[in-house]
Amino acid sequence: MIQIIKANEHHKNEMDWLSTYYHFSFADYFDQNKMNYGPLRVFNDDTVQPETGFDFHPHKDMEIITYVIDGELEHEDSHGNHGIIKEGEIQVMTAGSGMLHSEYNHSKEKPLKLLQMWVVPDTKNLEPSWQQRKYSKQDRLDKLLQVVSPLESSHDGILTIHQNASFYVSSLTPGAEIMHDLKPGRKSYMFVIDGQIQINGTPMQTRDAAKVEGEDRLVIKSDKQTDLILIDLPKKYSIKT
Repeated sequence: MIQIIKANEHHKNEMDWLSTYYHFSFADYFDQNKMNYGPLRVFNDDTVQPETGFDFHPHKDMEIITYVIDGELEHEDSHGNHGIIKEGEIQVMTAGSGMLHSEYNHSKEKPLKLLQMWVVPDTKNLEPSWQQRKYSKQDRLDKLLQVVSPLESSHDGILTIHQNASFYVSSLTPGAEIMHDLKPGRKSYMFVIDGQIQINGTPMQTRDAAKVEGEDRLVIKSDKQTDLILIDLPKKYSIKT
């Protein structure tokens, strides 16, 4: 089953410095039918104006994955980590037992576009940590590039999270076709960052999302230049205390 969530079905929150689309309940937005998708608790599609951002604020017991689509994000946290995350880079923060961090648009002129996704960890009160890695457009060209993996199956320097979930990104040229197999007990969440595709023959366009369950294989074909992200998730999960 493939359930398409159209772009205009995401909750939009507009402020003078931030334009964001919430895929699930977040902050002041609450919808009991949009709380999470498996361990995927938050999926926010943000545009941050120049020289603005999120001041220091706390997080706990959450794996926070940030993917910069365009621009530069400046990260700083209470554990002494500081970095600039640019287009195509991935950041993973394990909030664990507790961490403060701030996120700012590093540019004085250009808006910052990013996706921020929160995944419920498999264990509470983990040691907080921060990781970052850059991937080029060529790395993800016409294929699904795995950029985040579960800690227990990490390889090739891929960023890791404390949950049985994997993140893939792709940049597809017109007419390209890629596939992703879903193993038993798995489901996926996919988002079209920009472009137009067909997923198992079902059309999707810019900012559309898809919940996928009960499919053995996903066949993704681009109708035009497309960038997307796919998250492979467990149907069931538990949390150790």
